[in-house]
Amino acid sequence: MLLPRRAGRRTNVGLLGLLLLAGGTGVLAFAVGSPGPARLVVAAHGAAGLGLLLLVPWKAVVVRRAWHRRPVGSGGLALGVATLLTLLTGVLHAAGVTGPWPWSAGVPVLHLHVALGVATGALVAVHAWGRRQRPRATDLHRRGLLQAGALAAGAAALWGAGEGLLRLTGAPGAQRRATGSFDRGTDDPAAMPITQWFTDTAPPAAAGTVEVVAAGRRLRVPVADLDRGDTVRAVLDCTGGWYAAQDWGGVRLDRLLALLGPGLPADGSVDVVSVTGYRRRLPLADAGGLLLAVSAAGRPLSAGHGAPVRLVAPGRRGFWWVKWVARVEVVDAPWWVQPPFPLQ
Repeated sequence: MLLPRRAGRRTNVGLLGLLLLAGGTGVLAFAVGSPGPARLVVAAHGAAGLGLLLLVPWKAVVVRRAWHRRPVGSGGLALGVATLLTLLTGVLHAAGVTGPWPWSAGVPVLHLHVALGVATGALVAVHAWGRRQRPRATDLHRRGLLQAGALAAGAAALWGAGEGLLRLTGAPGAQRRATGSFDRGTDDPAAMPITQWFTDTAPPAAAGTVEVVAAGRRLRVPVADLDRGDTVRAVLDCTGGWYAAQDWGGVRLDRLLALLGPGLPADGSVDVVSVTGYRRRLPLADAGGLLLAVSAAGRPLSAGHGAPVRLVAPGRRGFWWVKWVARVEVVDAPWWVQPPFPLQ
């Protein structure tokens, strides 16, 4: 096997950069639901992951050189295995081989990919400890920048070739959404998977009314009164790797708040809270585009999908779509003063 003659610090820096980019865009992909930005984030995530393969020949030289000095420790081997498995599961999900399989204990391949990615990140931190490299002025010289540009171009080309191959072969992965999710139940709510955020649990019973609070005023609205003829077609895009487009029916959030009467705040945020305590805070300015839904595709919501009422937040990932809504409250705090992902 022919290997490059020169490899060293820049190889390791390149690998670290790609790993950090893959990890960062992987987290960001869970947060971005709009197709345009999501496509860019997912493309960067895929290119960064596949770009690691381009540096394998150079990394092999580094490993062989280190082996001659002293045997490679188990930490480096574990990191290599975890990285390859993370890459493999990511490719399988992108291709549409979503699982679960008998050997995976019912866990979908995307969840395996995320778990392996977290493990890889931890191993990178351990492996890099004590091996810190100081920035050098030469890193920004023409040769270093050209090498970085070539790596970026090669990674993008490899990702593009993979996407082209999926479309050429008609693989299921060619039909995935910009976020990487696959269709599961569009216009058929009964076919949608029943999932919730991992920190949340399905309640034994849901609320029969929704409490609306703003400017010191308080009102309890029976769920039966929330079907006010407002409809929106929106895509529920779950971070579990599936999506479904439905015609959701209920009441717009701004119309619900208007039931409290005039003189409500013109700005601020709105907290939407579940009977479980799960909550998300959204800009009050977006209230006209948010819906408290009691039906999907003309059918009442099922308990697993948030009955009797759930939030519909177009353009946002599924963890924003609060289920089993019990309270809607206008608050003064900015909407971004909350964890980027739910912790409760």
